[in-house]
Amino acid sequence: MTSSFAVRAPGRVNLIGEHTDYNDGFVLPAAIDLEITLACVARDDRQVEITLGDHRERRSFELDSLPAPSGEWLDYVAGVAGVLMRAGTEVGGFQGSLTSTLPAQAGLSSSAALELAAAWALLSAAGSHVERLELARLCQRAENEYVGVKSGLMDQFAASCGVAGHALLLDCRSLEYRPVAIPDGLALVVIDTGAKRRLVGSEYNERRAQCERGVAILAGRGEPVRALRDATVAMLDAAAADLGDVTYRRCRHIVEENLRTLAAVDALEKGDTGTLGELFGASHASLRDLYGVGSPELDAAVAIAVASPGVVAARMTGAGFGGCTVNLVEADAVDMLRAAIDRDYTARTGLVAHVYEVNAADGAGLVQ
Repeated sequence: MTSSFAVRAPGRVNLIGEHTDYNDGFVLPAAIDLEITLACVARDDRQVEITLGDHRERRSFELDSLPAPSGEWLDYVAGVAGVLMRAGTEVGGFQGSLTSTLPAQAGLSSSAALELAAAWALLSAAGSHVERLELARLCQRAENEYVGVKSGLMDQFAASCGVAGHALLLDCRSLEYRPVAIPDGLALVVIDTGAKRRLVGSEYNERRAQCERGVAILAGRGEPVRALRDATVAMLDAAAADLGDVTYRRCRHIVEENLRTLAAVDALEKGDTGTLGELFGASHASLRDLYGVGSPELDAAVAIAVASPGVVAARMTGAGFGGCTVNLVEADAVDMLRAAIDRDYTARTGLVAHVYEVNAADGAGLVQ
């Protein structure tokens, strides 16, 4: 056991494949070099104490007497400690100072980054180790069971298993994954709309319940579906009257988004930027019109981006209702996009957007 150490965990941006993870589908996220860092000293008394570097806010709990969920950021740490211990993994107490370059509530999964940073700190304080994919699954369980958000695996997976310079195609049913290179000459740009995400846990859980309702209706009609991963548009059309308008639209987004995700991987590997732009645009419209998670701010950021020279593809990313857009941009055109956002976005929305050129990064771990 090392007495002092530091761990880091990245945020993530999802290139395409939105809300498909909890439907056994395909996603294409990338870990990014906006991240959370915990500088730690191991303790012998089974206490975890974390100070927020910017605010000097301090929170603590005992590993052997975990607190009830409070609705605050410490829930993500305590929840991870609980699932690790229930899995039979040895964890240790630590005193940590948390700093972050990752904007909170922007749809870049600061929650999953905090979970992975906490997991690495708890494990490192005890000299323990958990394989990366399994650690992502344990952190997802903490968010599902302790925090109460029925999220899929994508965010924790990306934060844990990221590969520098690559997005990751994940099959959320088999958990098989492979890196997909981001083509040379294309920059990855995130635009934080300044509109904090309004997709609270209850809203997120409602979308998941609507998808599960769709599966139940299709299965009740004799269709061979275990999840929307198995459904087709033809199945949905045949069951439209039973599904009703809202559930039909939710399900159709998932079915078509899975197809778009696989097509986007093919386009990235072929360097087919025209197809990428079409797929990103269709994903954005589907999330807004079918899945009902759009916002005027997201629409404005995407509209400005696609009108800017050198922007290959743009769409909302993350759960929706505010947050960020993801953009693939020719490397020499990033400054033009930044200037267009600075010039036009506030006039359209009354908010100030922040433009981040990010790099695809490795997953969480010890800071060397």
